[in-house]
Amino acid sequence: MQMAHPKPHAVVIPYPYQGHVTPMINLSIRLASRGFTITFVQTELIHHFICKAQNLPAANFDLFAEARKSGLDIRYTTISDGFPLDFDRDLNFNEYWESMFRDFPDRVDKIVTTTMEADVLPKTPPFLLVADTFYTWPATIAKKHNMVNVSVWTEPAIVFSLNYNLELLRQNGHVPYNGNADNHINYIPGIQSFSTRDLMTYLQDPEAIPMLIKIAEKGFEQVRKADFILCNTVEELELETLSSLNQKHPTYAVGPINFYTDFTKTSIARSLWSESDCTQWLNSKPSGSVLYVSFGSIAHSNKEEIGELAHGLLISEVYFVWVLRPDIIGGKESDVLPEDFKDVVKDKGLIVPWCNQNIVLSSPATGGFLTHCGWNSILESTWFGVPMICYPSLVDQPTNRKLVVDDWKIGVDLCKGEQVRREEVASQVNILMRGESSVQMKQQIKKVSKKLHDSLGAEGSSHRNFDRFEVDLKAKFCTRSP
Repeated sequence: MQMAHPKPHAVVIPYPYQGHVTPMINLSIRLASRGFTITFVQTELIHHFICKAQNLPAANFDLFAEARKSGLDIRYTTISDGFPLDFDRDLNFNEYWESMFRDFPDRVDKIVTTTMEADVLPKTPPFLLVADTFYTWPATIAKKHNMVNVSVWTEPAIVFSLNYNLELLRQNGHVPYNGNADNHINYIPGIQSFSTRDLMTYLQDPEAIPMLIKIAEKGFEQVRKADFILCNTVEELELETLSSLNQKHPTYAVGPINFYTDFTKTSIARSLWSESDCTQWLNSKPSGSVLYVSFGSIAHSNKEEIGELAHGLLISEVYFVWVLRPDIIGGKESDVLPEDFKDVVKDKGLIVPWCNQNIVLSSPATGGFLTHCGWNSILESTWFGVPMICYPSLVDQPTNRKLVVDDWKIGVDLCKGEQVRREEVASQVNILMRGESSVQMKQQIKKVSKKLHDSLGAEGSSHRNFDRFEVDLKAKFCTRSP
């Protein structure tokens, strides 16, 4: 479906983390392929990371240059977050986000103003602001510039609903967490009973990183004023939750955004780190024999935990690809593995700093995924039919674990205690990769994977929902005064 002229112009602003940037790039390509003009606004830091990963000069790099050659109208610009590139935003998390609350909205406002002033001929197009739900300013800026406000939620609908109903959780004494993991919550609209241990970490312990719950609170104050909410999930997997949300706001399940067709037929850089090529190593291994191990782009660990995981993999005798980011334990220490581990492992394992996750998961050799339960990782693993061992650590990951293990039955927990042990690692790897339970999970994940694939087909729910979003968006434009 193509929008009528004048072409609507979307100013797209992703949240500055890998798990948010990737789906927003894919969404922008999808919108542009349907006749939208896109101005994609990237923070200078993320721009720098992508350029460094591609070994390209930051000054001249344009993320969507190839996309424009294929006929898509996507412009690319960068915005300062107010800090120099060498400023450690993780180490100074509170300072960084206080500045993002205070100063970043003015920078966004200037870019929106400049974009709108530059695109006035032959006729002022309808403008929309497409921004991540966690930002604390979209409703304010959209209202100021008479833009349609589209909020993009990159996590599952259940996490959105829990954030949306935070006050209800407080009223019932479940936030902050009271220490009883056996407490069950059964009063959130559209969500069946679940344990308090399945709450996001910033709801379980708001004082651990107070800034996280502050970000959620401020973001969800704004999202209540959004015109539309696009959710990176699939209707068939979270129907009750989505139906409940739709009673409050126009909410469109349009996922998995990660697997929108690349209409440009070109490769657009999405990774913030240089990717190791695992293909040759994977091709040398038997079908379904490799465990992929990765804890995403943010999670940190310690040497003791890494050691237990390493020894557990050795005991299991499974082939594995293990992503160990250089900053996995923080600081500058890079020698995190047990002594002589690499010599003992030899060809049994491949250890890389980063890789193309989809290439690894799509390999016939890959039979399981030990994951931190980031939502992108869950969607990608499910898409390729790879069962999971779940080891969540922060933010939405415990809630995502619930979907994988308890609801969809396509994974197992690594451990239920606070400390992972090597024997438990080996045991859960064997359950996932071998035996009757493994067969059952593989059969089940085929069914769930089919729902993801079908959703993006011509008659699929996500395809229909995207069409419906465009129709409703066009109607919204018609009701807006110039």
